[in-house]
Amino acid sequence: MERLPSWIRQHLAALRALLVLTLLTGAVYPLLVTGVAQALFNDGANGSIVRKDGRDVGSALIGQSFTDARGKPIGKYFQSRPSAAGAGYDPAASGASNLGPENIVDTLPAPGAKGTQGKQSLLTQVCARSKAVGELEGVSGARPYCTPDGVGAVLKLFPAVGTPARAVSVNQACPATPFIAEYQGVKVECGRPGEDYSAGRTVAVRGSARAVVPADAVTASGSGLDPHISVAYAELQVARVARERGLGPAEVRSLVAENTAGRGLGFMGEPAVNVLRLNLALDRLKG
Repeated sequence: MERLPSWIRQHLAALRALLVLTLLTGAVYPLLVTGVAQALFNDGANGSIVRKDGRDVGSALIGQSFTDARGKPIGKYFQSRPSAAGAGYDPAASGASNLGPENIVDTLPAPGAKGTQGKQSLLTQVCARSKAVGELEGVSGARPYCTPDGVGAVLKLFPAVGTPARAVSVNQACPATPFIAEYQGVKVECGRPGEDYSAGRTVAVRGSARAVVPADAVTASGSGLDPHISVAYAELQVARVARERGLGPAEVRSLVAENTAGRGLGFMGEPAVNVLRLNLALDRLKG
């Protein structure tokens, strides 16, 4: 029998390798891994889905908001940290805001200009969130670089070099009253929407306020999907939740402790509270 040409034998060998590898890597290996995962880690392999009254209410691995239809926090529930993932906790848009610590100057909306919208800096977002959390929890929402009205305490000085002759509180749109009356002997003006202040020197003014609201209450996680809050943020919310539900603070703190995960491997990170599991435990406590 005449042997096949070498090029045909090479193609047949490649075809056999393709079929064998397709079978192993495309069928056998996925089925094996799926079977092991389902047998040993059934809950985690299926998304760590949390159920209530026979229906899915979320995942223990993905955060969610506990707000009403208007976006207002529901008083009887612990609140999650902010999220920059889409409209909030959107797994399809997971990610951070990509705003850094030098993002401190707002873009004020120009009045009457179509298509021109204002844009809050990261600093003002943090200030506004801290003010809102403070009002919700009945504590001070003040922070060192924030104005009392919840924007970044930032000045633009003119000229950019040398002794200032003009100072503008660029994040406080007129007719707002600037957070300080004078800076280095110069009267501080409010910011005029639409005016270009880019030529000025940027100065962030540190106040004397001590931050009571924890950092995770005012900043989003890197993924935007973090289901946990810090123990400090949970403790800040205990009084409100207890009051709204007619419970004693000790009862609520006990549930917080039950739903607090320790450090990874005993030494990595900090203890954290799973907000969804905690709120479901509160619902079960009151039927």
